[in-house]
Amino acid sequence: MRIGVSLPVREMQNDLTAIRDFAQSAEALGYTHLRVPEQIIRPGNGHLFEPITMMTYIAAITQTIELVPSVVILPARQTALLAKQIASLDVLSGGRVRLGIGVGGSEEEYTAQGQDFHTRGARCNEQMALLKLLWTQETVDFQGKWDTIQGAGLNPLPIQQPIPLWIGARSVPGPSVINRIGTLANGWFVLCSPEEFPEVSGAIGQAAQSAGRNPKDIGTEAGVAVVGPREAEWQDRVRGWQQIGLTHLCLRTLGGDLTPQQHLDKLAEVVEQIPR
Repeated sequence: MRIGVSLPVREMQNDLTAIRDFAQSAEALGYTHLRVPEQIIRPGNGHLFEPITMMTYIAAITQTIELVPSVVILPARQTALLAKQIASLDVLSGGRVRLGIGVGGSEEEYTAQGQDFHTRGARCNEQMALLKLLWTQETVDFQGKWDTIQGAGLNPLPIQQPIPLWIGARSVPGPSVINRIGTLANGWFVLCSPEEFPEVSGAIGQAAQSAGRNPKDIGTEAGVAVVGPREAEWQDRVRGWQQIGLTHLCLRTLGGDLTPQQHLDKLAEVVEQIPR
């Protein structure tokens, strides 16, 4: 199991020294990946940087840790531009990007970006197919319902061809999302409980097999808070997900109202206590 951490940008806010120290410490301690969330514009905005911009900064001050924007609200963004941004980030980071995507639930955010909230699921499917073409072919001809590209492509192409696409959704995804994961995604972010996991995973596996894919090729990542109300049980939760056989886990130090130094101390403390 690959064990990474979530960058607590909501709590560190504009403290770039704290953000730098957290990212570099996570890498030095052996955490495998770093996740940052997305929120562009909506009522009651929390303090969040745009994740691709943030990951470009992190790419420049780290060397090995995987960069995971998660999750970018894909249908709210213009496809070719996002493809270019992520391909550029992949090259600048030396091939360290894993892109988390979702369709979101804020109609206000779609409206603010000039996109249709009500067609987001179908558009996401089309975008995923187009992204894979743009990341693997020098010249693309694509005629979709929302995007058209004729005889053009990205230069440079990313190092990873294609860049992995992981899907984030509700705790128990609906049938359309299950089908999207099973047929198009490289992995999914697990928000359901361990008790719900077998049913959800089984449905995704069936969708994958129907599409001619091996369900074992679809990764899984859950999150575990190591501070806050459930701090005392974090090791048991890690053991539970290990026994289930997830491929990835993301530990979270946010939610405990920690200072920047306390975040760093918690990173170092937890890495020594992770069940093996």
